[in-house]
Amino acid sequence: MTPAARVQAAIEILDEILIGAPVEKALTGWARRSRFAGSKDRAAVRDHVFDALRCQRSFAALGGGHSGRGLMIGATRAQGGDTAAIFTGDRHAPDPVQPSETVRAFRSDAERLDIPEWLWPRFSASLGSETPAVAEALQLRAPVHLRVNLLKADAASAIAALQADGVTAQPHAFCTTALEVTEGERKIAQGRAYQDGLVELQDAASQAVVAALELQPGMRVLDFCAGGGGKSLALAAFNGVQVFAHDVNAARMRDLPARAKRAGAHVKILTSKELDEQEPFDIVLADAPCSGSGSWRRAPAGKWALTEERLQDLTQIQSGILQNTTALVRKGGVFAYATCSVLTDENGAIVDSFLARNPEWAETFRKSWQVAHGSDGFFTAHLTR
Repeated sequence: MTPAARVQAAIEILDEILIGAPVEKALTGWARRSRFAGSKDRAAVRDHVFDALRCQRSFAALGGGHSGRGLMIGATRAQGGDTAAIFTGDRHAPDPVQPSETVRAFRSDAERLDIPEWLWPRFSASLGSETPAVAEALQLRAPVHLRVNLLKADAASAIAALQADGVTAQPHAFCTTALEVTEGERKIAQGRAYQDGLVELQDAASQAVVAALELQPGMRVLDFCAGGGGKSLALAAFNGVQVFAHDVNAARMRDLPARAKRAGAHVKILTSKELDEQEPFDIVLADAPCSGSGSWRRAPAGKWALTEERLQDLTQIQSGILQNTTALVRKGGVFAYATCSVLTDENGAIVDSFLARNPEWAETFRKSWQVAHGSDGFFTAHLTR
């Protein structure tokens, strides 16, 4: 495919997404219809689509409209490209740019920085002086991070194994198990280091949330909102820790047994009934459902799907998890609340409200990791009674 044909493909996929199609479904549908597209073509088109989704508002202003075509015109202009060379109308190229498809001045900082207008007051109040840097980071692709599986490797041996697979990685400052991939990221999944369980894909801040826990041999630890099980596996990499995983939607954990087998880790999955039988736990980690604002670089559609009503629903869910799930912790144990959000509404405000209602509990640790500092945005707080 020519560069122009890749842009036209991205336009068609974006048009589907903008009228409601799930991102991955739209990308997969195009790939199935386009057997002529090679792996490099598919990767390039995917990058176009995700770049445009991260920057919907600013690209629309630069490209003359909120459509797949407008976003890709805006993307070309934002990246300093020559629209006349791409938008030629020849063969599979998009039609030439029309006089009406002009650059429009940004109406607000929220538009320029690609944050929903309704969310901007909360976003900026949460981040203060870091607001521009975080918003600008969310406009860019996320780095690729790996977690060294301590059951099978250390950082040095994992880096060497990755290098043999054609993947270059270096230590990340946030966590001793964290590596940042600097070259060859598309080779990870097929490499021996990954397939043999020496490394797992996991953001450095997500790893740091686990590393902040004072894990000791013999502890019984519950990953309450386990999802795909990334934190469960990170917990299980600490020798002598007994790890349990639970999620209200058990289907989210369907890949966890295979992942644990590859990692050489033991994680016991619990149903809701089994939770009652196994409590209390020394540590309960709850990475609560949230806006995902700290990971919008990876899932940019979530930025535009979030509404004020949905945010309110999420904060009620978060408050409910804190109020009800802390009962699973033994007296003197630790409840670790976490989100991949940068919003105070979902982070400090939730914890502060819980502590005000439950004076027998006290906070012993609180930390945020920000997108502008080289990871996803994460928050965690440790509570004990």
